[in-house]
Amino acid sequence: MGLPILTSEPGAQDIAAQIRDGKLSPSEAVDQAIKRIEELDGDINAVPVRDFDRARAAAKEMDSVTPSYDRPLFGVPMTIKESFDIEGLPTSWGHEQFKGNIAKRDAKVVRQLKGAGAIFLGKSNVPPDLADWQSNNPVYGQTRNPHDHTRSPGGSSGGGAAAVAAGMVPCEYGTDIGGSVRVPAHFCGVWGHKSSWGLISKQGHDHPQMSGRDAHDGVLSIAGPIARNADDLDLLIRMTATVSLGEAGKPLKSCKFLVIADQTASPVDASVAGPMENALAELEKAGVSIARSSDLIPDLEQQHADYMRMLGIAMARGAPGPDGKRASATDWFDLLDIQCRSELSWAALFQKFDYVIAPPAPVVAIPHDDRPVRDRTVSINGTDRPFAEVFAWAGISTFPNLPGTVLPVGASGGLPTGLQIIGPRWSDLDCIAIARAVGEILHR
Repeated sequence: MGLPILTSEPGAQDIAAQIRDGKLSPSEAVDQAIKRIEELDGDINAVPVRDFDRARAAAKEMDSVTPSYDRPLFGVPMTIKESFDIEGLPTSWGHEQFKGNIAKRDAKVVRQLKGAGAIFLGKSNVPPDLADWQSNNPVYGQTRNPHDHTRSPGGSSGGGAAAVAAGMVPCEYGTDIGGSVRVPAHFCGVWGHKSSWGLISKQGHDHPQMSGRDAHDGVLSIAGPIARNADDLDLLIRMTATVSLGEAGKPLKSCKFLVIADQTASPVDASVAGPMENALAELEKAGVSIARSSDLIPDLEQQHADYMRMLGIAMARGAPGPDGKRASATDWFDLLDIQCRSELSWAALFQKFDYVIAPPAPVVAIPHDDRPVRDRTVSINGTDRPFAEVFAWAGISTFPNLPGTVLPVGASGGLPTGLQIIGPRWSDLDCIAIARAVGEILHR
């Protein structure tokens, strides 16, 4: 499918297997990853918060320990999004006023991954407040797409996706409320998973204004992994899930897929639509059942409007919007009711179809743009459109709390493109497994 590959570095489980087999020590794995960051990150700026000394010390302690399968990430170096707390490191969310905010404890996801044997080399770059499809902020500067430095790696988990794509680290953990895992995976040509809402704890992923105080897990926002392959996504979800997940294990060719290839709220550019149609043709040629329409699809234009309203209130924590108006408690409860009805509508759709295939975004990696998101435009098939429209492809699964896996499927103008495979709530492992099966057809 003409995938633009940047790195041949192994994935997380491949590194762990080398360590278990005695072919590589944790110290060697960490030193090699540090060397790659030092050599590659100058032009990309993916990993601005570095913790190399403590990583080397942790690896040295592991060198004398016998690896075991109950710690499947034993000795594996990785990074995590800057917005997660790691004790002793700054958590600024891209704000200069918070660059001295030093975390006093690890986020739960960090503790879980350390418990599985992972070694954190540092934290990856984000936009201010995690609120952009770019990763540029006044504290750490601009992260560039490793495929084309004039373009964004995506956001808000853009630093992590760039680090994985460039070969610096095998995996990363990010968050997603407006496409923040899926869009960077799509822009950088790697794998990403938006988990079912509530599956992964976001304790220790709090805005610096809340530093030192535990906060509720806000609506819409989830934590999810980024990796070079489906197997690592699967493992990272298993290591961090707080809900027991079932697995249907249904074979790809027994599944019924519904494609949502366009939306009134957000047309799809040919750079994304072309590779997606090529991928669908390959799947159909392999005997996969794909439908192109259904009366069961919810009103996506209305869903986008509802999602954007809920997103705006959630991101502002109820502060007045750009129009100066503040949502009332009644407004909020009405939105929760609308979200519930949306989730039920999608559940009815999944009674007929196993999965939905959709673009992760309507465009490939966007050029760097310093304009505020609300003033920005995006070119879709030669027409400039309001940038806010693009969030319709994030909201398609975010608003109804559904999981979605992004896998790379092709390229356009040398830039990667991906597919988003969406399933019923709590079908996270099945989504990843089906994405793996789709990839085996498309990547062979």
